[in-house]
Amino acid sequence: MDIQPTPVQLIANIIQAKIVGNASLLVTGINEIHCVREGDIVFVDHPKYYQKALQSKASVVIINQETECPDTKALLIHDQPFTAFNQLIRHFQPIRYSLTTISPSAQIGKHTIIFPNVYIGNNVIIGDHTIIYPNTVIYDNCVIGNHVKIHANCTIGADAFYYKKHPDSFEQLETCGNVCIEDYVHIGANCTIDKGVTSSTIIGAHTKLDNHVHVGHDTKIGKRCLIAAHTGIAGATTIGDYVTIWGQVGISSGIHIGNNVTILAQSGVGENISDGQTYFGSPAGPAKEKMREVFAVKQLVKLIHKLY
Repeated sequence: MDIQPTPVQLIANIIQAKIVGNASLLVTGINEIHCVREGDIVFVDHPKYYQKALQSKASVVIINQETECPDTKALLIHDQPFTAFNQLIRHFQPIRYSLTTISPSAQIGKHTIIFPNVYIGNNVIIGDHTIIYPNTVIYDNCVIGNHVKIHANCTIGADAFYYKKHPDSFEQLETCGNVCIEDYVHIGANCTIDKGVTSSTIIGAHTKLDNHVHVGHDTKIGKRCLIAAHTGIAGATTIGDYVTIWGQVGISSGIHIGNNVTILAQSGVGENISDGQTYFGSPAGPAKEKMREVFAVKQLVKLIHKLY
C-alpha cells in the first residue's frame, strides 16, 4: 500500500514506538514482507524471521526486540508489531463502507452488463464488454479488465485469511490490498478470490476458473491458465503461464509453480514445481514417479495376500 511520504518519527508517534537507527527516513509504503520495496515499512514478531525482515528492501521494520540495525534502516521497537501494523493500515486507509448497491465512485466501462443483485464497492474499476452475473460481490478497490465474465455468487476481494494466535483469541491482519482480474478472464460460479494484504491478488489474462475455486490473498496466477472445480490455492502463491490444474487440488501457501505445468486431480502441492512438469499425488510429486508408487503398493498388497 502506497502512502504519502511520512517521516518515520510521525509513524513512531502513531504507534507509540521507540526509534532505533536512521530517524530521518521517509516512509512511502506499508507492505507485507513478500512484496516490500525501498521506502516501505514492514513488521516482524518472531526471531525466526528477524533476519529476513532486516535484510529485505524495507526501510523501516517494526520489531519486538532491540537488535543491531542496518545503517540504511530504522527499527521501531514495539511489544506487539502485528497490532501496530494493523494500527498503521487503518490510520492511512480508514474503512469507508458503501451502503449502495453500486458505489458512486465505481467506474464501469462501455457495453458492460451488471445483472441485478450485484454489489460493487468503492473505487472499483470494471472495463468494457464485461459481464457480472447475479449475486456477485466485488469489494472496494478491485480492478476488472475487458471482456471478463464473472458468474453468479462469486466474491471478489474478501479479506485475507491471516490471523495471529493469542492465548485467548485470534487477531486478524487488516487487509488493504485488492484483486486485479485481467482481460478475457472467466470466473465460474461460486468462486472466491481474496484480496492482497497490502498489494494485489492477480488473475492473468485469458485464464479460466471453473466453479467453486478459491484463490488466497496475494496469489499471482499467470495468463492462459485452466483451473478446475474445487481447487484451493493458499495465499502468496505464484503460478506461471499456461498452467493446468485439475479438480480438487490443494496448493500450500508461498509455493512457486512454473510455466506449462500440469497438476492432476486431487493432488496436494507442498513444494515448488519447475517449468513443464506434471505432478500428481498427495504429497504431490512427478506424475510418473507417483504412478509407479501406486502400482508398487498394489503389487505389495497382492504379495501380502499370497503370503497370508
